Amino acid sequence: MGKLFVASALLLVVVVVLAPVFVSAAMVEPNRILAEECSNSDIAVSQGATELLPNHIPTYTVEITNVCPTGCSISGIHLKCGMFSSSTLIDPKIFKRLAVDDCLVNDGQALAPGQIISFKYSNTFSYPLSIRSVVCN
Repeated sequence: MGKLFVASALLLVVVVVLAPVFVSAAMVEPNRILAEECSNSDIAVSQGATELLPNHIPTYTVEITNVCPTGCSISGIHLKCGMFSSSTLIDPKIFKRLAVDDCLVNDGQALAPGQIISFKYSNTFSYPLSIRSVVCN
């Protein structure tokens, strides 16, 4: 009985001492040094297949959203986009490929908190799009 009590007491001490560490670690946002800074994870990129063109080429809709929880404005949004191309014209002020694997969003201008910019493109396959870099304003 004495050994069981000592073991239970040690377990309780370990849980009580370590519990605050886990709780505080869970509340810290990754990649944030100051509350007003932003990171690549504050821009969400999603895309999905939409209707086919009359010539049966698939069309995809892309949405790029500023999801910054601290209300930050984000500009200079560059996406990794491979050899992106589209059989339909995309307004270059919304999205344009600058080089292989480097596409610029919103002509480099800021997206306000919660703002969504979207466009459609057509190709026989979808391009994987992900954040390359952002500028925090």
